[in-house]
Amino acid sequence: MIRKMGITWQLRMRMAEKNMFQTSDLVPLLAERGIHLSREQVFRLVTQTPQRLSMDTLAALCDILDCSPNDLIDINVVNAKIRKAGGGDASALPRVRRSTIRRPDLT
Repeated sequence: MIRKMGITWQLRMRMAEKNMFQTSDLVPLLAERGIHLSREQVFRLVTQTPQRLSMDTLAALCDILDCSPNDLIDINVVNAKIRKAGGGDASALPRVRRSTIRRPDLT
């Protein structure tokens, strides 16, 4: 079995601790640090867990919020385990049922 890892994105909580409640508050602060993102991109960054995040953006967020990456990202194990392909217990596999396709007689 493979353990599936997940993350919890804590940016909104860290912003609230610094009395920053508008996502647009981050736009000029990021720009001061050389990170130029649109308001929409910053909104998505705050409200959704990012799948990809540049190290420069992460460093800028840590500087703005006076925190470490560990304060922004909580790593956790997702309860659902994924079964590896191949091998393993054959009884756990679904049974194959053969079928016959019969075509209607066209005469």
